[in-house]
Amino acid sequence: MLAFITATRVTFCLVHKLDRLARNRADDVAIHQALLSAGVTLVSATESIDQTPSGMLVHGIMSSIAEFYSRNLATEVTKGLTQKLAQGGTPMRAPVGYLNVRRTDEAGREVRTVEVDPERAPLVRWAFETYAKGETSVTGLLGDLTARGLTTVPSPKRPSKPLGKNTLYKLLTNPYYAGVIRYKGAVHPGAHEPLIEPALFDQVQSLLKARNAKMTRHVQHAHHLKGLLHCGSCGSRMLLDFATNPRGTTYAYFICSGRAAKRTTCTRRAVPVQVAERLVEDSYRDITISEDDYRHLAAEVDAAFDEQSTGRDQEFADLTTNRARLEAESDKLLAAHFADAIDLPTLKRHQDRLRAGLADIEQRLSEHDEHHSGARAFLHDSLRLLTDAHHAYAHSDDGNRRLANQAFYTRLEITEDEQLRPRLAEPFKTIITEIRGPTGGKNAKREHSTSTDVACSRKALWVGRAGLEPATQGL
Repeated sequence: MLAFITATRVTFCLVHKLDRLARNRADDVAIHQALLSAGVTLVSATESIDQTPSGMLVHGIMSSIAEFYSRNLATEVTKGLTQKLAQGGTPMRAPVGYLNVRRTDEAGREVRTVEVDPERAPLVRWAFETYAKGETSVTGLLGDLTARGLTTVPSPKRPSKPLGKNTLYKLLTNPYYAGVIRYKGAVHPGAHEPLIEPALFDQVQSLLKARNAKMTRHVQHAHHLKGLLHCGSCGSRMLLDFATNPRGTTYAYFICSGRAAKRTTCTRRAVPVQVAERLVEDSYRDITISEDDYRHLAAEVDAAFDEQSTGRDQEFADLTTNRARLEAESDKLLAAHFADAIDLPTLKRHQDRLRAGLADIEQRLSEHDEHHSGARAFLHDSLRLLTDAHHAYAHSDDGNRRLANQAFYTRLEITEDEQLRPRLAEPFKTIITEIRGPTGGKNAKREHSTSTDVACSRKALWVGRAGLEPATQGL
């Protein structure tokens, strides 16, 4: 409108009411000033405003009322949404898998609620269960869901359509499906029927974070070592690659990305996936500790914490005593204020001082509890994991193997002579060094069979040790 009156000769600007023109004083002043500069007279169809002092007064009053109405309406809407959240209601459009419905209660009042979508809910539940297995990617899952017919809920303005990749990612990270409403960064318990268990939702989040942390991209084939292996010669990430011989048999390899992209002068040859899998699995045998080692190290951990507790127990007692003293002082100040012994500003000043002191004490007490119970339990759990590391890894699915590798190792390198050079993460590095010395004990080099089933390929066999064809007696 302002651009139009600047380019066109206009005498009057007619509005129904001032609150239709602007909803706050700042916009009203800016628009009115622009109209005056262009020689345009503002006229309201329902309000008596003009350039006289009384007309200007009415204009200012009506503009202030419009601003008050707008802000008060926003406050009331926020209050209503907050009350709905407190009752477990959904203050926004329900996600895919649910339907926003309107019903009439026994008193004849209209109630807006959320119900499970019988058509889409089973597909959403299947999506979480499938991704939690760790055998597919978001892109692969999207293709499967589209083939199964999952679409968005149609509206009067938007027809139903298949989900996009970003929409599916938001679906997988939305706690609403586990019974929790996330609104403006905060989470609230919902009264709607959850589609999945919280444990399943947490498992999916762990897989998503694990793959994002390693920047793993899944194009066609999934494998639990993708994104984890590095070339022992140049340090580049190793990629999963496939080669098919003239007879149609496909072989899987890990290749050096630096050599493949010609970013480095690396001459590292391809590593059969079978070899890489066996090397990583055998590395868990090398870090598995005996029950005797566990009991010995657990006793050392307890002794170390007990030794630290001698001084910390006194610190805990001092903090507790100081907290009681500050709380008693606060009570005395309040009693003195009620007896008119001190004025309100003095009371507030001392209460601020006491509040800061109590907050500092509470933080120190919390750190004390975390150090004693949390750290001790964490080290005991880490030691217990190492007693069964190889067996647990060997019997885990691909998703849990990926999580285990990221927990135990910071880096996995395969050398030119097909040995694994693992870099342990803490606290496992310190534990293994304590038991076996800086060298880490056993060598990771193992014997490998020549073929095995392909879990992620269209064909049957991995490649043998001697090139693209299976090994023969002449090689």
